[in-house]
Amino acid sequence: MIKNTILTLTILSSSVLAGDWPNWRGPNHNGATEAEGLPVKFSKTENIAWSTPMPGPSAATPITWKDRVFVSSSSPKTQELLALCLNRETGKVLWRQVVGNGFQRDNRSNYASPSPTTDGRVVVFFYGNGDLAAFNLDGKKLWAKKIQGDSNGFAFQWTFSTSPLLHKGILYLQVLQRDTGVRGHGKASGNESYILALDPNTGEQLWRHIRPAKAKAESLEAFSTPVPYTNNGREELLIVGGDCLTGHDPRTGRELWRWGTWNPSRIGHWRLVPSPVVGGGVVLACAPKGSPIYAVKAGGKGVLNNDAIAWKSQGRTDDITSDVCTPLFYNKKFFVMYGEGRDKTLSSVNPATGKADWQVNLESRALVRTSPTAADGKIYLQSHAGEVFVVNAQDGKILNRVMMGENGDDLTRASITISNNQLLIRTNNKLYCVGK
Repeated sequence: MIKNTILTLTILSSSVLAGDWPNWRGPNHNGATEAEGLPVKFSKTENIAWSTPMPGPSAATPITWKDRVFVSSSSPKTQELLALCLNRETGKVLWRQVVGNGFQRDNRSNYASPSPTTDGRVVVFFYGNGDLAAFNLDGKKLWAKKIQGDSNGFAFQWTFSTSPLLHKGILYLQVLQRDTGVRGHGKASGNESYILALDPNTGEQLWRHIRPAKAKAESLEAFSTPVPYTNNGREELLIVGGDCLTGHDPRTGRELWRWGTWNPSRIGHWRLVPSPVVGGGVVLACAPKGSPIYAVKAGGKGVLNNDAIAWKSQGRTDDITSDVCTPLFYNKKFFVMYGEGRDKTLSSVNPATGKADWQVNLESRALVRTSPTAADGKIYLQSHAGEVFVVNAQDGKILNRVMMGENGDDLTRASITISNNQLLIRTNNKLYCVGK
């Protein structure tokens, strides 16, 4: 196990230098990378290296490793859940595997919403119906399982869409769900919320840690993704949802600390979507539905009170809030996107004070629910309609806005991938590689 971990660390280090994007928030788990020479001006026909049709819509972010691109997808025609591998240089589909069946449960999402993850040896795909499968990079299936076993799905009102995390030789997955069934899904009572650790090579369970919470009903549901973090030599796995933020020992799942709540009155319809993000000595937790963002001081132990809060925003009052988008940490600043109301506001936030250095209204008619990504002084976002925004990270000036979606697109939610000096932009029907 130690030998495998050393090998994984070596591969990951070379990956970061090479410009790969191995999970949905990138090599640094914060939406940012060190790429240079990224494109500003482009369109569906200008500055495009290639474009490849997709079998169907998906909110999954494409990931990359060396000469490969990995994409989750749904197929509305066949109701299949698909794992795809494309050639990084040409966009040609190298292999395609059917992992499961079931297109969607509601009109907001589909089961192919979670992003895949890879360590350069194994690539793992997860789907909202519970199908989890691992392949080698050539498409050979290593193992597959149904996470919820024989039970009647997960206890979520909306389509479950947390992404798996493959980190230092361990595969992590969180399931933060209701304790009671909803809409015929999950057990009638006794549904547990938990963190799961698996061997990525075999699918064998390493540990399963129950994560209790005092939240009620829908507020127990979380669509966030675990985030690894090292604080003064102590490795942690950050988990947010169920009205609280927790840090765990990645070797055992043991809870190291807990802060919460942003919901003292226990409102029952506050599901949690954004993942935590770390920067400037604090961990951000985004309370839902236009509520404040909380900056929790890193390095805590045990149950933390509100003395652990470095600052909190004012929510809709100062527009530093996020209902869906996970914030970006780039160039020693947080960038927070609120894309729900009339004003689609992107804010540059000082991590020491929580105050905005600048704010810009993207003036998008469509919702903006992709998480911002950044490199080379530029921030990239995409609206539900497939309109892409390029924003100057220094001053908030919009450098370009271009429609990459087709007429009628309204559920484009895949965050933009930055790989080397190119962008991977996924719309409802196509995957574009931007930058020649």
